[in-house]
Amino acid sequence: MKKVIVGLSGGVDSSVAAYLLKRQGYEVIGLFMKNWHDDSVTISSECPWLEDSYDALIVSEKLGIPFQTVDLSKEYKERIVDYMFREYELGRTPNPDVLCNREIKFDVFLKIAMDLGADFVATGHYCRKDSFNDAEGKTIYRLLSGKDQNKDQSYFLCQLSQQQLSRTLFPIGELTKPEVRQIATENKLITADKKDSQGLCFVGKVRLPEFLQQKLKPKKGPIVEVPDTIALYGRKIPEFNSKTEELAYYAEKPVYEITDGKIVGEHQGAHYFTIGQRKGLDVGGTPEPLFVIETNVDQNIIYTGQGKGHPGLIRRTLFVHEQELHWVRPDLALQPDQSLKVTARIRYRQPLQHATLYKVEGGMYVDFDEMQSAITEGQFVAWYDGEELLGSGVIS
Repeated sequence: MKKVIVGLSGGVDSSVAAYLLKRQGYEVIGLFMKNWHDDSVTISSECPWLEDSYDALIVSEKLGIPFQTVDLSKEYKERIVDYMFREYELGRTPNPDVLCNREIKFDVFLKIAMDLGADFVATGHYCRKDSFNDAEGKTIYRLLSGKDQNKDQSYFLCQLSQQQLSRTLFPIGELTKPEVRQIATENKLITADKKDSQGLCFVGKVRLPEFLQQKLKPKKGPIVEVPDTIALYGRKIPEFNSKTEELAYYAEKPVYEITDGKIVGEHQGAHYFTIGQRKGLDVGGTPEPLFVIETNVDQNIIYTGQGKGHPGLIRRTLFVHEQELHWVRPDLALQPDQSLKVTARIRYRQPLQHATLYKVEGGMYVDFDEMQSAITEGQFVAWYDGEELLGSGVIS
């Protein structure tokens, strides 16, 4: 009998994952990951992990499976929280959920499970995997989007490797969320009607600015409104001698000076804000809402523009540096001067967009067919062929 250790989060998805695996005949063990109890960074007066661990325990007892808690807070702080603070301090916007999957669930947790003699780990992610053998007989694993397109979480797993996929099961990937809740209800699982968790992966209920203020101190600076005419994407376009020159031009981030607009307000720290953000500016009196179009953490200036369609918000092309490139399917990795038509997304739940990958020395361009809003440094771009996620990278 194959042994599976399920990462029980105390939510309905992982609860049903454990139920389905047991029904399929696996030896199932429930493991709850305690990833946060650092009192030096106050999250809130609530203690959500205690409630979640209790729910996970109740589910395990209901299913008749062993249960234990493992404390991964040291690894989580070092690999996720400290990284987040560093990235925000540099004016980048990290994605803690993608990192949490790569660094914690499918690395630290996976190694613990293997040490316990498990054949696989399983999670409640809405995604699927399959496999085939290549010409040499080597098994190649494919990461596929979940059947429920409203809940597809393949994007969050865009940094997984072949080795990690080989040891992972996604029991609810073929189900929709209503079907998952129905299974939980029919089997009287305590988590059946529990709301989906919000906030940072494993940290709990927290508003990001409050979280960041624990380590990144407030620092007043100007909010500058940049008019459309200054930010226009269509400044005089030069003649290009090569495709690479054209891609480099369209991937270039805009650079603003404080004299490019007018000061319309004051903020508490440029490192608290991200491109595309609307909330928290507290500037009124404009015909359309202001959105952050760029931040300069060195000079502590936020540049804004009116409306979602402001030209400072849109770009066609982005670049991923070589060291930030990751192929879930390394057998399909592009070589310099190769290109590939794909669909891609730059954030979770964004509808897939048509794009072309262009591999060059030092990295890769992702060139979209249509302009994209709020391409944000530090976030992940993930690219697909149909329902298969091929790879991902950190946006430069």
